Amino acid sequence: MLPPTAVALRKPLDAFASTTMVVLCVCWGLQQVAMKAAAPLMHPTLQIGCRSLLAALLVVGWILARRERFSLGDGTLRAGLLVGVLFGAEFVAVALGVQFTTAGHMTVFLYTAPIFAALGLHCVVEEERLTRRQWLGVAVAFAGIATAFSGSLFAPGGANLLVGDALGILAGMLWGATTVVIRASRLSEAAPSKTLLYQLLGAAILLLPLAWWSGELGRVVPSPGLWWNLAFQTVVVGFASFLIWFWLMRTYLASRMSIFSFLTPLFGVAFGVLFLREQLDAAFVVGSILVLVGITCVNLRK
Repeated sequence: MLPPTAVALRKPLDAFASTTMVVLCVCWGLQQVAMKAAAPLMHPTLQIGCRSLLAALLVVGWILARRERFSLGDGTLRAGLLVGVLFGAEFVAVALGVQFTTAGHMTVFLYTAPIFAALGLHCVVEEERLTRRQWLGVAVAFAGIATAFSGSLFAPGGANLLVGDALGILAGMLWGATTVVIRASRLSEAAPSKTLLYQLLGAAILLLPLAWWSGELGRVVPSPGLWWNLAFQTVVVGFASFLIWFWLMRTYLASRMSIFSFLTPLFGVAFGVLFLREQLDAAFVVGSILVLVGITCVNLRK
C-alpha cells in the first residue's frame, strides 16, 4: 500500500484523465468483440496466449528501458505465481466462453469482478469491510446477474448461451480473486509493470500449451485482418492500456477512476450489437443495468 504522503499527492480528475479513461473503456469494450470476430481465423485460446506472450515481452522491454529494479527475492514471488495462475485461468474461461455466448454477455459477466473482489476483500482485509450500502449493492448486483442469466434460458440456442454465460461469471470470479491476492499481498507495493508481467506470463503459460494440445496451432487462417486484430489486442489492450491505467491510478484519486471503468460493459454491449449484430433480450438489458447499479453502490466512496 502506498504511504499517506503518496496518497495525499493524488490529484482530482481533470479533463485529460477523464478523456483518457473513456478511451481506455472503449478499448476494453472492444476486447471481447475483437476476440470473437477473429475466432474463425484463430481460436480464442490461441489468440489470448499469443497476445499475452507478446505483451509480456513488451513489458520486459519497458522494464529494461526504464531500468526498473526487478527481483524475485522481494517477497512477491508466491503471490505473483498465484496471480499468474488466476489471471491465466480467467482468460481460459473467457476464451472458452466467448465461443458459446455473445461478446456483450461475456463483457457484462466478466465485469462482475468488482463484486467478487469486494466480497473477498471484506473477508481478508480489515479496512475493506463492507458497509450496509455496499451490502445492498452486492444484493442488487447478484439480482442483476440472476436476471441477465435467466434471459439465456429462453433465447435461441439457450443451452450454449448458458454455458458461455456461466464461464463469463467464472471469469469474473477469478478476476475478483486476482484483485484480492494483489491487495492482500506484497504485490500491492510492487511496481505495476511487475504485477502485469506476472499476470501476462501466467496467461501465456496456461493458454499456449492448451492451444497446442487441442490442435489449434494448425487451424490458423493467416490474413492481414487477423494480424491487425492481434496487434490491437497485444499492443493496445494487453500492454499499453494496462500500463496507462496503472499510471492513472497512481496519479489521480483511485475512487474516481474506478467509476469510469463501469463504462466498459456498456461499450462492450454496444460494440457487439454494432459490429457483430448481436441481439439483446429484455432480461439481459434489465440484469445488466442492475449489475452496473450494484457495482456502483459497492465502489462509490462517501
